[in-house]
Amino acid sequence: MTDTGKYTLENDLALAIGLADAADAISRERFKSVDLEISTKPDRTFVTDADRAVERAIRDLVTSARPEDAFFGEEYGTAGDARRQWIIDPIDGTANFLRGVPVWATLISLAIDGVPVVGVVSAPALGKRWWATIGAGAWIQEGTEAPRQIRVSGVSNLADASLSFQSIEQWDDAGYLDRLISLTRTVWRDRAYGDMWPYMMLAEGLIDVVAEFDVKPYDIAALIPIVLEAGGQFTTIDGHDDLAHGSSLATNGLLHKSVLDHLNTK
Repeated sequence: MTDTGKYTLENDLALAIGLADAADAISRERFKSVDLEISTKPDRTFVTDADRAVERAIRDLVTSARPEDAFFGEEYGTAGDARRQWIIDPIDGTANFLRGVPVWATLISLAIDGVPVVGVVSAPALGKRWWATIGAGAWIQEGTEAPRQIRVSGVSNLADASLSFQSIEQWDDAGYLDRLISLTRTVWRDRAYGDMWPYMMLAEGLIDVVAEFDVKPYDIAALIPIVLEAGGQFTTIDGHDDLAHGSSLATNGLLHKSVLDHLNTK
């Protein structure tokens, strides 16, 4: 079992769920607000006042509840230096959020020694929340329904698989566009669902493969425990299993080697 220090993973999950509640209260109120403040960051991505408010609120709550833990958020960077680090994307899918598209979520993860062990994905506009801790399964709650455990699909052939590739531009910029097109001609179905949603659909068994480039640790840290605990596999597109290589490949596990082989053969 993962050494979490003086806290149990159950304690940490309870805190993460509380952080998600606080985040949802802020983001839900700002979603589709006529006075939403939007600006552009140096990397040409958008940020809203909601992104910043959510991250500030989560950071304050973590500092109060776990003052010895480190923190890493998309908008305000790193604070502290500890084995235990909370990794936060306050609004994953900001472009959707600012356009009124409901596919966005707050991503909350606790990583210990760089390994995500708790993940919460809260998507209030969709009425869904997913979570997992290592060793305790992956779960979804939809609206006021009781939580239920989720599991990846049993699809074992690429010809029967459903793929989400996220963005043509990403694959073109990475020099993998030809390999993506080849993969789309191999699978049964391909779509670009975007952001956190396809990973959660993968964990629910609704699709079978998700792959993308240009990802940061805060984009994927919360997703990893959920995919793994649902029975899936999560690496980079070239097969690494940490957060620092800039791409991600999540599958139901049965297809992982086939997809890796396909994407890494020129």
